[in-house]
Amino acid sequence: MRTPVFELHIKPMFSATDRDHMGFSLNLWAYDDVVAHADHIIERLEEDMPPTSTGGPWPQEWIDLFRRWAEGARKRLELGTGQYTVTHSASAITVKVIGTFPAAGYTGWLQLESETDTAKTYVLYFEPPDALGEGTPEEFTIKERYSPSDSRTLFIHDSTGVHQQQ
Repeated sequence: MRTPVFELHIKPMFSATDRDHMGFSLNLWAYDDVVAHADHIIERLEEDMPPTSTGGPWPQEWIDLFRRWAEGARKRLELGTGQYTVTHSASAITVKVIGTFPAAGYTGWLQLESETDTAKTYVLYFEPPDALGEGTPEEFTIKERYSPSDSRTLFIHDSTGVHQQQ
C-alpha cells in the first residue's frame, strides 16, 4: 500500500472552506500546522468536522487515510532543484529540467502551481522513497510542454526560490 503524502493525499481533502473556517487557529494547507494538530484534527473528523453545511462529514476512508498518514511517517514532497531550459517551437513551448536526485529511489516532476492572465508557475517536486536505500542517486530529465500560443511569463518554483524563465 502506498505511503500517503501530504501534498498529494492529505492537503487536497481539506477544502478552501475548511481552511477558511479554521484560519483562526491553524492553516489546514500548511504541513507544519497539520502535523502539530494532527491528533486534534482526527478527533474533530471523527466527531463533527467538517459540518454538513460545508460539505462534511468526511467519508470513513478519508478519515482512515488521514489517520494512516498522521500515525505514520507524515511523508511530504520536497522541492527539487535542477538546470532549466525553455525552448520555443512552432508546435510547443518545452520546459526541460536536468539534474541529479538527492539519493537513490527518488522520483520527480514539474507540476503547475498557479496561473494568472500574465504568468504561470511550475513547481519542481521530488518525492523521496519510503525508505532510503543504498545506491547511486539517479540523473533525471523532466519535460513539460504547453501551447506555443501561450505568451505568459513562466516561473519555476524550486528549493532555491521562484525564478523567471526566458
